[in-house]
Amino acid sequence: MNLSHLKQIDPYCWSLPLPAGEDRAPVRLYGSEPLLATMDDKVLEQIANVARLPGLVGAAMTMPDAHWGYGFPIGGVAAFDADQGGIISAGGVGFDISCGIRFLRSNLTLDDIAPELSRLADQLYRDIPAGVGEEGKLKLSPDELDRVMEQGAQWALDRGHGVKDDLPYIEEHGRMAGAVPGSVSPLAKKRQRGEMGTLGSGNHYLEVQVVEKIYDPVAAAAFGLHQGQVVVSIHCGSRGLGHQIGTDYLVSLAKAASRLGIRLPDRELACAPIKSPEGQEYLGAMNAAINVALANRQLLTHLARQAFAHVIDGAELETVYDVSHNTCKLETHPVDGKKRHLYIHRKGATRAFPPGHPAIPERYREAGQPVIIGGSMGTGSYVLAGLAGNPAYASASHGAGRAMSRNQALKHWHGRELIDQLKHQGILIRTRSMRGAAEEAPGAYKDVDLVAEATEKAGLAKRVAFLRPKACVKG
Repeated sequence: MNLSHLKQIDPYCWSLPLPAGEDRAPVRLYGSEPLLATMDDKVLEQIANVARLPGLVGAAMTMPDAHWGYGFPIGGVAAFDADQGGIISAGGVGFDISCGIRFLRSNLTLDDIAPELSRLADQLYRDIPAGVGEEGKLKLSPDELDRVMEQGAQWALDRGHGVKDDLPYIEEHGRMAGAVPGSVSPLAKKRQRGEMGTLGSGNHYLEVQVVEKIYDPVAAAAFGLHQGQVVVSIHCGSRGLGHQIGTDYLVSLAKAASRLGIRLPDRELACAPIKSPEGQEYLGAMNAAINVALANRQLLTHLARQAFAHVIDGAELETVYDVSHNTCKLETHPVDGKKRHLYIHRKGATRAFPPGHPAIPERYREAGQPVIIGGSMGTGSYVLAGLAGNPAYASASHGAGRAMSRNQALKHWHGRELIDQLKHQGILIRTRSMRGAAEEAPGAYKDVDLVAEATEKAGLAKRVAFLRPKACVKG
């Protein structure tokens, strides 16, 4: 990104000056100078276009891990007021609706699993369906899939896939209100009927990690984390159903924008007023996809528990937190000293509620909401906690963020060589796709340490712990 286009507000916040005669809201970019310098200029173009959408409240914002996306940049955050003509945009949520991370703590240490690490990686690889179009053992009837879309993780628990103590530690207690299965197309439902309990492909993974460093002992204790502890991160979303909903509603919302005379700065920003029929239909379908994702991560948690127990006697996995990073949600936030009800688009950005927020589980309320920044399979991930005074509607980074495209990555790395290199470093990779492994090479991503540091210093969330990968299952 050409930083000469920006005005630096402080070391971790930048603005895009408004040229005379241009009509748009403010733009804010959070991150250090080195991180912004690695971003494509397309990020700046896209977030400026978001700032031109009707009903935007405050600034259009990007997180420190931002990169180019469809419509909104990935790492984009924007708030809209439905009572002031605010819109909802499929491009502001993303195709993988409710993609997110389920984070689990164990009663094991690295010493406990080291002798069995290879066997554990193999067992997880056998038990976790992963890959493009990969289906699981569950084959749902149309009526049963409708129940998943309505009930979320609760549906999985009711069928024995988990424990009741999981629910308090899942965003929305595992069930998003306002889901309307009738707003989901038959094709989207057809794509999902065999994909429940599957990981998917691309940047999705199940990773066994070890807590290598504690930054905040008090928050770590609240989250049940300690140095040397084995933990698990499960990163996936709503699979084929969510992708098809995104595809379907890009058409529907574009037609609505045309019908209502909304001038789109980019056709990828197809949108409609939140209160319009099309806006409400998309909202109902999106909420249904959120529930599918929450149920899917619950099923994968159950499979991971079974795999651990099969390999290591007495192994236990408890849910620390489950949070999405591709959503649009109605939340209450202070604006100019007054509380307002706003629809917060977070695309590749994680909700990060501050200490004391009533939506945070009581166990974590004094520490702040757990936030997970997922890194690449060869580097590491971070656990953070939400901060008071967050300037981005309680939002934070969701990952390292790509530094190069998948096609560029394929020119630099070969899957087998990369997997062998990581094994030499003590990181075991299990994947069905050598091409996919090359596309997800650690070097194709930003420096996760810089992203986590910038997230903290920008006042978005504070670092709690650093996690080092030991075994990773990918599609």
